[in-house]
Amino acid sequence: MDTRRVLRTTGTLIAAAGLLVSGCTAGGSGSEAAASVPAPGRLAGQTGESARPEATPAALAPYYAQKLSWRACGAPGFECATLKAPLDYDRPASQGGKDIALAVARKKATGPGKRLGSLLVNPGGPGGSAIAYLQGYAGIGYPAAVRARYDMVAVDPRGVARSAPVTCLDGPAMDAYTQVDQTPDDQAEQSRLVAAFKRFAAGCEGRSGTVLPHVSTVEAARDMDLLRAVVGDRKLNYVGASYGTLLGATYADLFPSRVGRLVLDGAMDPTRSALELNRDQTEGFETAFRSFAKDCAKHADCPLGSGGPDDQARRLQDFFKKLDAQPVATGEKRTLGEALATTGVIAAMYDESAWPQLREAIAQAQNGDGAGLLALADSYYEREPDGSYQNLMFANAAVNCLDLPPAFSGPQAVTAALPSFRKASPTFGPGLAWAALNCAYWPVEPTGTPRRLEAKGAAPIVVVGTVRDPATPYKWAKALASQLDSGTLLTYDGDGHTAYGRGSDCIDTAINRYLLEGTPPADGKRC
Repeated sequence: MDTRRVLRTTGTLIAAAGLLVSGCTAGGSGSEAAASVPAPGRLAGQTGESARPEATPAALAPYYAQKLSWRACGAPGFECATLKAPLDYDRPASQGGKDIALAVARKKATGPGKRLGSLLVNPGGPGGSAIAYLQGYAGIGYPAAVRARYDMVAVDPRGVARSAPVTCLDGPAMDAYTQVDQTPDDQAEQSRLVAAFKRFAAGCEGRSGTVLPHVSTVEAARDMDLLRAVVGDRKLNYVGASYGTLLGATYADLFPSRVGRLVLDGAMDPTRSALELNRDQTEGFETAFRSFAKDCAKHADCPLGSGGPDDQARRLQDFFKKLDAQPVATGEKRTLGEALATTGVIAAMYDESAWPQLREAIAQAQNGDGAGLLALADSYYEREPDGSYQNLMFANAAVNCLDLPPAFSGPQAVTAALPSFRKASPTFGPGLAWAALNCAYWPVEPTGTPRRLEAKGAAPIVVVGTVRDPATPYKWAKALASQLDSGTLLTYDGDGHTAYGRGSDCIDTAINRYLLEGTPPADGKRC
């Protein structure tokens, strides 16, 4: 079984200062993980700017007036172009500033039916490639009726994939980083973890120092408005998953009168601090694990034995402790220790279709073969077979650490918070708490703060929440829907990350009707 294929159908993650949450819809093979490193568990950042640039400043007029030069690229039917945007919106080129090149792709509406404009898609992260998602899934896997009426469009956000990508470490250095013990047992292990965070941050500054101060969610949302205008749309139509919901909500708050049909699937709560986001997501992964455990106990091959979720959680914790003391072989130079094993288990929490694979991988590791869990972890980190890494984890940290003040100021603050993280998740709490320390050593000061996104005056916005979503807890969707002036909540009572395109006819029908007819589901509709 192709592990990378399985996990990339689950969606992308969002990460906020130490955790990771992906959020693409299921069924495709685009990029989808995004988290703080080196730990598994990722969240998305927030925005703190309050300016609402409804009018176009004269200095930005040339950007809005540019013409894209489309060329064939990727699979048949797809076109690509380059969008020019100011690196710093407060200092565009006409005022002596620099420009940034953003990669854009589209697949034109196939017909029949009247064209409805463009439908911009984003799979989440931060750090997920929207173009990979478009070409690997949305452009071929979205409902035919939607693809018939919309030009399917994507832009890799600034700092991501093809758009001035943030880079931090080479393959061997990332291998070392992902294996650092994230549950330090003594001062020496704490020091090694802190040193790893500092090396990662220094690598990002050394390789990508120019772009690091300008990869915020607010700036990416303003880029989306440029693209809206350049492709000729009066209003933005958009489907964003996971961190993509924060992008969409930020856009709506900046440009409420330009909101068309917005679907925010696997929503984030922009009022939460980095600490709160990380702890909420930690609880979400525990909820997802308990769903997995209940299902696992029904199978004869369950490697965690019989009994309830509490029993299985204790067995998994014992398994992690054994790996912490004695990693197992994987068939390559890397061994499977606690850090990579935990990442592998968390990776499979994003989509219940990966649960059989996880059962097999844990059983193999218990018998001394860690290859299966290592493959799951590699998929989470977007490690390629040649040992290189895509830029997901680099962009994830860059956006999260810029969007919000760090969750923790240092190791002492993490230690003080450990009881609350253990309460949120006895299984994953300590590791995810320490993972949230990464932004404490970031070389660029944050520009955002938690705040409400209301988008007053915007057209109806559909917010989708999954009850047992591991990466974007359901309460976040409820919170965002209540904040947005025109928000309407659509609930999926199910497992996994995000809901659209994951097998629920009820969810898909409601969203398709909204996209095609403009009629949102009744607020509070449950599937």
